Amino acid sequence: MSDSENYRILLVDDEPDILEFLGYNLKKEGFVVQTAQNGREAIQVALEMLPHLIILDVMMPGMDGIETCEEIKKQPSLKNSLIAFLTARGEDYSQIAGFDAGADDYIGKPIKPKVLVSRARALLKRYHSGEPEDSTGSKTTTVIIGDLEIDKERYVVTSAGKELSLPKKEFELLLLLASKPDKVFTRDEIYNSVWGDSIIVGDRTIDVHIRKLREKIGQDHIRTIKGVGYKYLE
Repeated sequence: MSDSENYRILLVDDEPDILEFLGYNLKKEGFVVQTAQNGREAIQVALEMLPHLIILDVMMPGMDGIETCEEIKKQPSLKNSLIAFLTARGEDYSQIAGFDAGADDYIGKPIKPKVLVSRARALLKRYHSGEPEDSTGSKTTTVIIGDLEIDKERYVVTSAGKELSLPKKEFELLLLLASKPDKVFTRDEIYNSVWGDSIIVGDRTIDVHIRKLREKIGQDHIRTIKGVGYKYLE
């Protein structure tokens, strides 16, 4: 899938002016755009349209963006939908909380239309024929290392016999590290492979995702190489 008109984007914000402005600029570039003004509506619309990308405001009354993201990630039919948070809040709370909830990117307000379109296209490059691209480029569908099994088709990880359903970025990060056990992946390599070199994310993004992975698969599998990056221990 390569043309903008093939991609579906859901915009979620409680301010109609922002929805109109962003929607206009994305539609002008050929994207199929729908909107929602709150979290509950966003989940309903997303289940109907199955968007490739959801641009989601954090600060909304009732169900905020973080809660909405968490609920979306629970829906099997939306597991491959990319989510970018749109917010004016600082990184310390909302960005880290957003990545914890499974977000793929973080876009700060205000944003220029050309930048928004560029970020959307960069995110959507991860899709090929409606499915996310494999970060490792491998054609096999299952990676097995010790008691860890990664099923790339089902997006499911089995660790010590326990099946885990990881958020998309955690899954891709684990798959990257486990694809070459004992290889040290630099932070730049991880950013470029998992988030894309045109995606702007905070300095602590990788650390947050590593911490969450260790909580789920155990503390001993991923080693920090200080000042360099991380490696998966076979």
